[in-house]
Amino acid sequence: MPAELKRRAAVFAALAEPNRLRIVDLLTLGDLSSSEIELLLKLRSNLVAHHLKVLEKATIVSRIRSEFDRRRSYITLHPEVFDTLMPSDLDAPSRVVFVCTANSARSQLAEAIWRNTSPIPAISAGVLPSEAVNPGALAVAERHGLRIDGNKRPQHVDEVLDPHDFVVTVCDSAHEQLVGRDDLHWSIPDPAAVGTAAAFDSAFATIARRVRSLSARIRPLSERSVAAAR
Repeated sequence: MPAELKRRAAVFAALAEPNRLRIVDLLTLGDLSSSEIELLLKLRSNLVAHHLKVLEKATIVSRIRSEFDRRRSYITLHPEVFDTLMPSDLDAPSRVVFVCTANSARSQLAEAIWRNTSPIPAISAGVLPSEAVNPGALAVAERHGLRIDGNKRPQHVDEVLDPHDFVVTVCDSAHEQLVGRDDLHWSIPDPAAVGTAAAFDSAFATIARRVRSLSARIRPLSERSVAAAR
């Protein structure tokens, strides 16, 4: 098992007990002695000692000796522990390609949102491109301060795809037709099938949430190098 995965498993296991999670919640605000934890959580001293031992073993907390009373120590939280709960960053691709069936709504919205979120280039395409971008997609993008080029004709995925692209399918049809050629799949209902502004707003919100989550884990190589050097 990779060390990073083993570390995450240990942290999750330690935090799976409610009282230990309560202790960590308290420590996000400040350092506490074991006796202070006992009073705040109304737990017996032997139970607090057991929980702290588990948290220390998982390297979630550590003890600092009081500078005033050397017999007393404070429990401090390792702030980086929350970073270890998330999977590691993905390797930065040269470009992200969003694909849906017609390249008229969902993939167009994903491209527009991504361009507004990440410096990594993005493009969109379809497995069966339509003649034009759906007016509902143009309208919802405009409502959110984004722009989709309505004059640009939707493209076929085979016309744009490069071997080094990171491909995200945003509809089930595209995912199933590409048969393993995509890197990620987001199952997002087609707002064009309903056609209402509410349907397009819902699709926009879902795609925006997914884009933010993905872009947070895919960073340009230059940023990754800077972070590693710190």
